[in-house]
Amino acid sequence: MRGRVTAGLALLRTTGLGALVLLLWNPTTARFAAGERATPPLVLLDASLSMAGHGGRWRDALDTARALARRGGGGGGGVIWRFGSQVRAYDSLPPGDGATRLAPALAAAAGREGPVAVVTDGAISDVADLPSDLLARAHVIVLPRPAFFDAFVASVEGPKRVVAGDTIRLRVSYGTAGSRVPDPGSRSATLAVELAGRRIASRGVVLPDGGILSTEITLPPSPFPGSLPVGWQALEVRLEGVAGDSEPRDDARWFVLEVSPQPSVVLLAAPPDWDSRFLARTLSDVARVPVRTLVQSGADGSTGWRDAAGLTPVSAADVARAVAGARLVVRVGDPALLDRFASPVKGAVLTWPTQGGRDGDWYVQAPEPSPLAGALAGVAWDSLPPAAAVSDLAPVPPGDSSAVVVLTARLARRGAARPVIVLSQAGGARRAMVAASGLFRWAFRGGASAEAYRAVVAALADWLLTEGAGSRERFVPVAYSAPNGMPIVWRWSGSGPPQDGVVTLAAGGTRRTDTLRFDATGRARLSLPPGVYAYGAAGGAERGVVAVETYSDEWRPAAPVVRAQAGGAGGGRVASTALRDRWWLFVVAIAAFATEWAWRRRQGLP
Repeated sequence: MRGRVTAGLALLRTTGLGALVLLLWNPTTARFAAGERATPPLVLLDASLSMAGHGGRWRDALDTARALARRGGGGGGGVIWRFGSQVRAYDSLPPGDGATRLAPALAAAAGREGPVAVVTDGAISDVADLPSDLLARAHVIVLPRPAFFDAFVASVEGPKRVVAGDTIRLRVSYGTAGSRVPDPGSRSATLAVELAGRRIASRGVVLPDGGILSTEITLPPSPFPGSLPVGWQALEVRLEGVAGDSEPRDDARWFVLEVSPQPSVVLLAAPPDWDSRFLARTLSDVARVPVRTLVQSGADGSTGWRDAAGLTPVSAADVARAVAGARLVVRVGDPALLDRFASPVKGAVLTWPTQGGRDGDWYVQAPEPSPLAGALAGVAWDSLPPAAAVSDLAPVPPGDSSAVVVLTARLARRGAARPVIVLSQAGGARRAMVAASGLFRWAFRGGASAEAYRAVVAALADWLLTEGAGSRERFVPVAYSAPNGMPIVWRWSGSGPPQDGVVTLAAGGTRRTDTLRFDATGRARLSLPPGVYAYGAAGGAERGVVAVETYSDEWRPAAPVVRAQAGGAGGGRVASTALRDRWWLFVVAIAAFATEWAWRRRQGLP
């Protein structure tokens, strides 16, 4: 007698089919990861200078961070990281970072399970870069500083290299921040420029109600010739006589410059144009020697000359003397106006005609074999903007068989290539001729194009100056001064790949030796306490002065830009689990179908 289907068999079939449908559907379920409640918390402690500034609450922040870490489970307590300009391990030393960047700390904390807490004064400099999901997860505690009034010197700009006797013009930016001065009528102050403790210039200013203003301070030539030795000098620009200023550590800035007995490079621009302007600025930077720029805008090349630094008139005799004493003469513009000045006998000459060329889009081609090929090897020539015009180069002087074509250009990338840069050497005097105008477009675009322009100018300067100042230096500072808490950045300028360099720094009768470790981009960073340091490298040509200021943007009063919040789900993490990740559901399906099959076989059912 055959059996019949019972309620038990139907229940087994329904259970198996239901489990199979759920496995095919595979829905996910969200749950709080209960095991993470025991994970020690991570506390991000703001260690920027603002925490130790006027009204800073570093001690309160330190106690708060320790208390949050002690609340952690697991028996071992939580972990504390310091953040500022970078993320560091915990220590109880006073804060010293010159910036408050929270985004790198949150990104590093994202790879760690457990709750995250942030203890800060709320003045975050990279608030626009903060990931909203990571910030929402964190428990943020804000310990704001009380309001106060602060006057400060924001920046000092001016020439980095001058010749003894030059008139120096410094552009100084100053301002106020925070609450109002106790006496609103007392807004007068003085900007003073000091050199080795001696005041050399000053100017009265009126403080703004808030924000930043700029003014110009002219340093007369009298302090420099005779009274100072040539070399590197550090000027201190200080804001004095401010009523109610609560934070004096941002009242002064250092400005480092080099004083030379005479210019090594004289640039004649007749008429001045964008090419001469960009060339003068770049040449002064890459050659690291004083560059004097003389411009002439009249029709007669023997009159109307002016010094580009201050547009002061310069006689034709003074121009001729400057040309005769220069190690490198750069002639940019109309050759007819410049040929009246004889080239130096022993010096080098760079001729760059920018008038009368054939207009069009001239695309520079990859360099040919030449003494500059190695320095230009990394330039992406196909991505550069075209030159505006190309002139016919002057014939090579008789007896000079050393002319070498460095670069060529084609009109609209078609037709015959025309020489753009040609090098020659005769009688020990080096000459270079550049036929393309409009190359300033490379520098104007920025990025890789600007680096290409810089590389071309640097290669020309190094070849023309041969063993000149700066050409033998393996590494140089990117900037000669840095705010408090920020490193001095060095740039590799030697030939070949970057190598570690040993530098000795002397300040206040003490000396220290550090190793500069350059990364793949040719940059090295060295953190120093505030002071003026004379640096040098044993066995190398690296010499100069760098300064680390007591100034920092962190000293200024700033309103909190992040708000206190409790964080998400107790700082834990919500875990999502798919049904296929649950092993027991497979067991249910298999057991239901297997039991049904055995039961059916026992009852004789198909």
